Amino acid sequence: MQLAQIDFGQLYRELRQGNAGFDFNQSLTLGQIISSLIPYIFVIAGLLLLLYLVFGGFGLMTSRGDPKAVAAAKEKITFAVAGFVIIFVSYWIVQIVGQILGIQDILDIFG
Repeated sequence: MQLAQIDFGQLYRELRQGNAGFDFNQSLTLGQIISSLIPYIFVIAGLLLLLYLVFGGFGLMTSRGDPKAVAAAKEKITFAVAGFVIIFVSYWIVQIVGQILGIQDILDIFG
């Protein structure tokens, strides 16, 4: 399992041979397109969650007791936690719908 490692040599070889990326000659269904985009959407949402939590925490640390700044920072953190709950619930909804409809591409989002 590789985490955030890219073999640029292998990627370059595949690009030169035309083996990387999408095959635009192949017809894709809407379900296949959505199934291929879902992992990226979850990763982007997770990174935005982390960024929002960091900004909220930084705002809380640098508020110096100012009630308006503290309230704004707490609001950012609250929205970040609410966003996490939405991401978590949406992940499981996608898993359940994939199980019900028998869509195997959705069932292994991260694997």
